[in-house]
Amino acid sequence: MRKRIRAGDHDAFAELFDAYARSVYNHAYRLTGEWTVAEEVVSLTFLEAWRLREKPDEAGGSLRPWLLGIATNVTRNTRRAARRHAAAVSRLPRDEAVEDFAEEVAGRVDDAARLDLVRTALARLRRTEREVLALCGWSGLDYRAAAEALGVPVGTVRSRLSRARTKLAKHMEPPRTRGQMKGDRGTAVGPVKEGNR
Repeated sequence: MRKRIRAGDHDAFAELFDAYARSVYNHAYRLTGEWTVAEEVVSLTFLEAWRLREKPDEAGGSLRPWLLGIATNVTRNTRRAARRHAAAVSRLPRDEAVEDFAEEVAGRVDDAARLDLVRTALARLRRTEREVLALCGWSGLDYRAAAEALGVPVGTVRSRLSRARTKLAKHMEPPRTRGQMKGDRGTAVGPVKEGNR
């Protein structure tokens, strides 16, 4: 497969796409949290892979780590472009504001609070920690494959993943609600237990 890809075999590249597009999409979604951006990242990843088709060695295993590495870089570039676009848009004169109802709709979803907690916890991680977490935790790459995808030593992947897990555990605790007491004291009113009557 690697030899055919390097030679520019269109059929081999179609097979590569069929085999790994879903994996690249999932990885991109985990890094961005946005379906449409993830779809864009998939397209750009395979365009870039075609451009770089001569880079992988002829010998070797799966091309998945190589593709996920490209997807990681494409995601970085996409985010950078989005930040520049947002900055440019923010400098434009503002029209009359239209009320956004997205928060109201999102508030009706049962898991909205948990999702917000996860997003906040992930946002507190460094970019490099999020990338390693996405590759190892969500995409299922082992340390060596993640190191290959990111172009860093295996030890760096291990330490970044360890830090990411520690930080996530710390930041995944739900915020205290108003009225609760700190320390070993409980709340003023405990939960009501239903008994058999």
